[in-house]
Amino acid sequence: MRALVVYCHPVPESFCAAIRDTAVDVLTRRGWDVRLLDLYAEKFNPVMSCEERRSYNNQAPQDPALKPHFELLSWAEAILFVYPTWWYGLPAMLKGWLDRVWATDIAFKLPAGKGGIKSLMTHVTKVGVITTCGAPTWWSVVVGQPGRKTLLRGMRALCARRCKTFFLAHYLMDASTPATRAAFLVKVRAKLERF
Repeated sequence: MRALVVYCHPVPESFCAAIRDTAVDVLTRRGWDVRLLDLYAEKFNPVMSCEERRSYNNQAPQDPALKPHFELLSWAEAILFVYPTWWYGLPAMLKGWLDRVWATDIAFKLPAGKGGIKSLMTHVTKVGVITTCGAPTWWSVVVGQPGRKTLLRGMRALCARRCKTFFLAHYLMDASTPATRAAFLVKVRAKLERF
């Protein structure tokens, strides 16, 4: 399996980094071909320009910096997102990556007239999300878990028809302890062993 791990956190020593390292370790040991995309480390520019937006419906973005990202999307059979949940959703950097990389003629084709879009991501058969969240589980559910819905409903809709998904979150992250974090990493390992 070819797995793209999309990692988004600005702090190198964050708990999300420990999650990332655990994920890469488990998938690699399972024999998967793993590529890590660290959006902050590579200084990804999440800002869509005026010209990019104007041509968005007509063609793939022309920014040469996006080409390696397009290649990763076409290469991946599984995508694992590792990020912190901020204000109930995705960090701006990750949202900008979706906006700019999951683009026309890369992730989908728009119809010439009426009709639905055609997916170009049907080679992706697994999508996973591992995140941290300061809020408790119940409040995240009340708010509607927008980050989860964006990735596991919106983006997953472009993937293979029977694409498998999972969502794993360490809630109450701001009140976490070494014990709760260690227990969560055990859950991450167990989930990825079955992914």
